[in-house]
Order: sequence, then structure tokens, then C-alpha cells
Amino acid sequence: MATPLTADQILKALRAEGVRVIEVGNWRTHNRNHKGAWGPVNGSIVHHTVTKGTATTVALCRDGHADLPGPLCHGVIAKDGAVHLVGWGRTNHAGGGDGAVLAQVTAESYDVRPTPPTKGNSNGSDGNHAFYGWECENLGDGKDPWPAVQYDAIVRVQAALIRAHRTKGDDWGTDAKSIIGHLEWSNDKVDPRGFPMPQLRTDVAERLAHPANWNPTTSEEDDPMAGITKQDIYDAVWLTDKVPAPADAANAKTNKSWAAQSVLTDLHARVRRMDATTTAQAAAIKALAGQLGAGADTATIVTAVETAIRDAVIHVDVNVNQKEN
Repeated sequence: MATPLTADQILKALRAEGVRVIEVGNWRTHNRNHKGAWGPVNGSIVHHTVTKGTATTVALCRDGHADLPGPLCHGVIAKDGAVHLVGWGRTNHAGGGDGAVLAQVTAESYDVRPTPPTKGNSNGSDGNHAFYGWECENLGDGKDPWPAVQYDAIVRVQAALIRAHRTKGDDWGTDAKSIIGHLEWSNDKVDPRGFPMPQLRTDVAERLAHPANWNPTTSEEDDPMAGITKQDIYDAVWLTDKVPAPADAANAKTNKSWAAQSVLTDLHARVRRMDATTTAQAAAIKALAGQLGAGADTATIVTAVETAIRDAVIHVDVNVNQKEN
């Protein structure tokens, strides 16, 4: 049980969680507050829209229809993973439901799922004041697919809500039991159809075990660059017996002006010198074979090789400096 997040707080929470947010019109003040209070909030309800097409779906959820005025939710989670915020405050999304379920969600006392609701929209308790509502674009026929990017956005939105309430000091638990489906609230609803709510809660809880910017497609344990800093790269590249640091880097521990690009510039120059050296050596060896045939002495050959390499490297340094300047 908690005071609802403000519009600014939900925006910040969603973006921190990596959600792509689209603000629709005057969503911050678009609500049904004149019909009753919004809050305290006890949880969040996930719905499916029974619609096709994002633009049509967003317009319907914002404006409603003749029998049910909008907004019909707080945000529409589209097929492409974008979250369209259409209202903030009391919205027409939960309708009537089972008060026993509300009690279980508030106390987070249920196991895998709340006890099946025995009341519905016509004879149940008002849920519009007690829940956030998220409509997810889907036909709800059990055949319309749920793209991975959309499901990921659903998980991120619910995790963002819980994380934001924890930041406020609200008791919203650790196992995502504040998140339910519409079918778990009202006995005459079937949404969301296409994925099980216990699995969604498991995935939200998993996300909450990581930082808000966690990307589940990249394993933190397996990522070889995880935790690598600029200092680590500097040490690996320059602090060896064979490769001295560039002159402008001086000491890795004390030089505060060193920047990564100085290492890359220096490394680029070194690679070009090595390439030029190899080319010059090949040319010198070819010349060596010809001179040996003509009876050239060793000193003459060594001087010829050194001169060829020096000229090649100087040429590279001139070109690099000209490009840098």
C-alpha cells in the first residue's frame, strides 16, 4: 500500500529501467480523478487490448469509447516494446474485482498465484483506485504472438514500478507479488492470454535482483569487458617491459590529463611503423640478394638495410603527424 508515483517519478523509473517511453498528449493530467480517489496503490495489473495496430490501440486506450471513457490505462505496451503513456491518475482499467485478491496482493501473502477470484466487474470491489494499469497490444486470442521485445518491456515496466516504490521506502516486497493479471483480479476476465502470470512475476523478480540498467541478453559473468575501466586498459596496453607508455601519458597513476585517445593515436603510429619496417625489411632482403651476387661486403649490406628502414619509418611519422595536426 503506497501513495502513487508522480508523473516525473514514473518517467524517471521507466527510463532508468531501459524502457522506450512515448508521451502522448496531456497524459500527466489525463485521468478519471473526478470519479474518485486514486490510491493508495497496492499493485499493478497487466491487460491485453484485443486490438490490432499500435496507433489505433493507443488512441482507444487514451480516449476510450462510448460505453467506457478514457483513459483506459496508464500506459500501452506496444508490439515493438515502446510504452505509450496515455494517462496518470485514476483510469478505467481494473473495474470490479475480488476484494480477497486485493487483500492477498496488499499483504503479498499468496504463493504462486492469488486464489481464483469469485467476483467480477459487475459485483466486485473497485480496483481503479488501487492498481496501476498497463494495456499490452495483443488480440488476446491465444494465437497472436508476443514479441520478445514486447514481453521484455512488460517485465521492465513492472520492475520499474516496484523499484521506484522501494526507493520511496514503500513495502512492495521482493518477489513481484504486487503484479497480477486481469484474470487474477476479476472472474470474468481472461487477460493477459499468451503467457502465464507466475512466469512474468518470476522474470520481474529476476530483473529486480540486478541493477536497473541490466540487459538480460548479456551475462554479467560471461562478459569479458564487464567492469573494465580506462585504467585497466591503460595498464594492459602500456605497463609492460616491451611496450613503453607514450610520452604524453607519463605515469598511469599520477597523470590526470591522460585520455584514451592518446593511447589509440600512439598505438596507431606504432602499428604503421611496424608495417613500414616489415615492408622495408622485405625490400632490403631483396636488395641483399642482388648485392651478394655482386660481391658486396657485410657492412655495406647492413648500412643499406638500416637506411631503408629509417627512411620508411620517418616517412610514416611525417604522414601521421600531418594527419594529426
